[in-house]
Amino acid sequence: MGDEVLITTVEDGIGRLRLNRADKRNALNEPLARAILEAMERMDADDDVHVILIEGTDGSFCAGADMGEALAAAEGGDRRFNPSHDAAARVASSEKPTIAKIDGPAYGAGALLACGCDLRVMSDRSKLRFPGSDYGLVVGAAALTGLVGPVMAKELIFTSRVVDAEEAVRLGLANRVVPSDALEAEAVELAQAVAAASPLAARWAKQVINAAATGGDAMGIEAQADLVLRGGADHMARFGKATSRIVGRSK
Repeated sequence: MGDEVLITTVEDGIGRLRLNRADKRNALNEPLARAILEAMERMDADDDVHVILIEGTDGSFCAGADMGEALAAAEGGDRRFNPSHDAAARVASSEKPTIAKIDGPAYGAGALLACGCDLRVMSDRSKLRFPGSDYGLVVGAAALTGLVGPVMAKELIFTSRVVDAEEAVRLGLANRVVPSDALEAEAVELAQAVAAASPLAARWAKQVINAAATGGDAMGIEAQADLVLRGGADHMARFGKATSRIVGRSK
């Protein structure tokens, strides 16, 4: 892996971004944030990538922002310096489905990065925490509200308490939790299932669901998706295969 702060691969429709600052528990600094931004641009533009999987190193997803770098920027008077927020926002803005594979702590900016993904798979030793209020900041309040609702979002933001993997699933912060030794297989299985879907339909579906969650014109976007997709080459090819399977099973 060398000295790269981010390892990227593309295989079988799955683009993978692996945070690679294990000695810092994958804390987000400017070089890592910049690498995420650049990798997301490449993945979004690559037609061979149908789903994007973001992961840390074994035992640590992302401990948060690099506090030494952040403190230096604050002391220098740069109020706009927030590369970890930029990285999370870029992940959240992707048109393609995204999955966070979370092993170990995902705190602060790391939790925000995870919440920027569409789906989250956690190991049983994983934890989420939004400690911005401890530092006099607001981190993750908007993302949390959309995921768990305003009442629970306020509790997690106001108290900065740790959320373990089981509670994360109950709250809707995670899709599933598995033992740490099964996390890789579970995440890949989920990514493969997403990658097998129509890339065009998945992009449109993501737009519709996001609009529905934020009060946008979800019905209008879904109607537009139907007009664009119905009768297209992808729809007809997949519809034909699905019909053939149904007919075959009925004989």
